Amino acid sequence: MFPMLFDPLYMAFWLPGLAIALIAQIWVKTSFSKYSGVENRRRISGAQAARMILDREGLSQVRIEMAHGFLGDHYDPSQKVLRLSEEVYSGMTLASVGVAAHEAGHAVQDAAGYAPMKARAGLVPLVSLGSYLAFPLLMLGMFIKAAGLMQLGVFLFAGVVLFQVVTLPVEFNASSRAMAALSGAGILTDEEELGGARAVLTAAAMTYVAAAISSALQLVYFLLRSGMLGGSRDD
Repeated sequence: MFPMLFDPLYMAFWLPGLAIALIAQIWVKTSFSKYSGVENRRRISGAQAARMILDREGLSQVRIEMAHGFLGDHYDPSQKVLRLSEEVYSGMTLASVGVAAHEAGHAVQDAAGYAPMKARAGLVPLVSLGSYLAFPLLMLGMFIKAAGLMQLGVFLFAGVVLFQVVTLPVEFNASSRAMAALSGAGILTDEEELGGARAVLTAAAMTYVAAAISSALQLVYFLLRSGMLGGSRDD
């Protein structure tokens, strides 16, 4: 059913990506767990930190709501709502204020018309289509040896990879804005506290890097197998 699973070449591309992704997941969970046990000295919650940052940037219209799920924190640009998981929303830890500040950074990007964020939003329709159709087309194309189907699948999957690559500057910039805001607004008071928040945000950013690398490796494999890179590979 999944011919690539029996292909040593696929394993050569897939396994390194899987290892990188697993390491990144362990890193972020370990960092978040560590700094979820360290309260900030001002005892400011994640929701309070986000509100302080947003108000400081003139974004009082952006609402903050509690969401559910571990690290399900995100900013919704369509509704101008910042949603924080319960632990981040109520927590007074370095991890909580760091994550909340990062999400507030996305709201600031939105208000500023940050170009990579706009580019990522423009790719959403292609990514939505690719997420549903890329792998079925690739699998079917490989199974029945239909080059056209495979090439269409590669095109759609490439859109997903492009989205992940464009996401990187968005995430790194949001973390940079977060660190500046945590210091500038006096939410975190010294380099030790800032270092804890930075460790959490760096680990979180690495999950996006890992996802992009893993997908890029798979894309190279599909390019090879479709004959779009290095000639046809039907063996």
